[in-house]
Amino acid sequence: MPTVYLETTIPSYLAAQPSRDLVVAAHQQIGHEWWHTARERFELFVSEAVLYEIRAGDSAVVERRLALVEGLPVLGVNDDVRALVRTYDQELGLQGRARADLPHFAFAFAYEMDFLVTWNCSHIANGTIIRRLLHLNERLARPTPLIVTPEEVLEPPEEV
Repeated sequence: MPTVYLETTIPSYLAAQPSRDLVVAAHQQIGHEWWHTARERFELFVSEAVLYEIRAGDSAVVERRLALVEGLPVLGVNDDVRALVRTYDQELGLQGRARADLPHFAFAFAYEMDFLVTWNCSHIANGTIIRRLLHLNERLARPTPLIVTPEEVLEPPEEV
């Protein structure tokens, strides 16, 4: 079964109140559709970084986010993850808030996940950044998981 690293935006979108922003509302709906079958089709993982991030904010929302990931295996920080965060920080040229997403790359890549699933299209599922990661990971002889949104890994429609 393919492995999936769930980045923080996945449980965050699933636990949030329905948005009035049409794009966010569409992402929420697609996320719920994906989540409905995800556990049957993928081996899902979160990291210590995800748990740290989803524990922030309104306590009711925190409870919903934690309930969503309850029972999922948690990827722990290790020397490989730390080294990748340092390397990506030095080599990718990410600035500002984008640097906060480096641990998500490091966890997904150190643990050799098949997919990194996210709604963060600014800093993670971003073609320019993915291209840099592919080149850098090739130099490092590291596999790069597919970085996708839930929409890109929805259950395929039944054949007619």
